[in-house]
Amino acid sequence: MRTLCASTLIGEFFVIGFAGLVAMQTSDLSAAAVWSVCGAAMALCVLLCGALSRRGGVPLGWALQLGLIASGLVVPAMYFLGVCFAGLWWASVHFGRKVDAAKAERARLETEPDTA
Repeated sequence: MRTLCASTLIGEFFVIGFAGLVAMQTSDLSAAAVWSVCGAAMALCVLLCGALSRRGGVPLGWALQLGLIASGLVVPAMYFLGVCFAGLWWASVHFGRKVDAAKAERARLETEPDTA
């Protein structure tokens, strides 16, 4: 699960950076305000990559997805991109857990003595 989720978060890191560039040009917000919010969100993306296996990592990722969708208030294209990344996040968590369970089952079967 960590690999899939981390890949999604790194993609979001870049999208947030590009959205910050767009927000500087199209909104009335100051550059300091835009980069304070974008910088915090980008840092959260990177930090979450390391915190995915810890308790609260995945829910914090969901909070980031909601924030990404809400950023559509400043850059309207982020509504669409936020929903796309929320879908990717769901798929990463859902299928990542399935892959982890399959790997655990395979490891269990390999260490189990042959009963045939």
